[in-house]
Amino acid sequence: MVAGSLGQRYITNMVDHPLRATIVPVTPLQQNCTLFWCTETMRGAFVDPGGDLERLKSAAAQHGVTIEKILITHGHIDHCGEAGVLATELDVPIEGPHEADRFWISRLAEDGRNYGVRGAPFEPDRWLEQGDTVTVGNLSLNVYHCPGHTPGHVVFHHPASSLAMVGDVLFQGSIGRTDFPMGNHQDLINAITQRLWPLGDETAFVPGHGPMSNFGHERRHNPFVADSVLAV
Repeated sequence: MVAGSLGQRYITNMVDHPLRATIVPVTPLQQNCTLFWCTETMRGAFVDPGGDLERLKSAAAQHGVTIEKILITHGHIDHCGEAGVLATELDVPIEGPHEADRFWISRLAEDGRNYGVRGAPFEPDRWLEQGDTVTVGNLSLNVYHCPGHTPGHVVFHHPASSLAMVGDVLFQGSIGRTDFPMGNHQDLINAITQRLWPLGDETAFVPGHGPMSNFGHERRHNPFVADSVLAV
């Protein structure tokens, strides 16, 4: 990735793919909101637009992208606190997360007050399940239910681009926290090893915070889920 205007980080290996993407960190928690779009139609989506809505709308305008929907990986405040507000402003639907995260979405206003950010509960237009697909323009992304960090966490994967947007399931050198209400460490480990690793070592991923990585690197070096660690 390279730095771009508006605080964006462009995903440079996507230049010749039907999917283009840029990362726009939002909220005081520096959550990675991903703006991605179909290069054939220039229709796109935001993944986890937790806040800083004017910055996000400016990023879409800068790239000439028409937003057609919002995708949510999970119900934590930094990932979706203002998703409902943005959906109303843009008149677009929200898809995701899995309905097991209804608990988290219902408490967004309370969590927003606790974290000093804006949070507004919403009802997604579509809850997502393991094996679903979501479409954006002419793109089709696969949905993987990956509980553990939250019970309803989902991951979006575009096979043709070898790109996954994994929210807070996996990070470069780390994994998602499981000490929040309804978190489960073993569920998280199972989701990573049984649902993410089969997508291939070459698959690059956008985490919910911090720099990108790929699954192969994490399988070799991540101190929590590397093959050598889990084999012990």
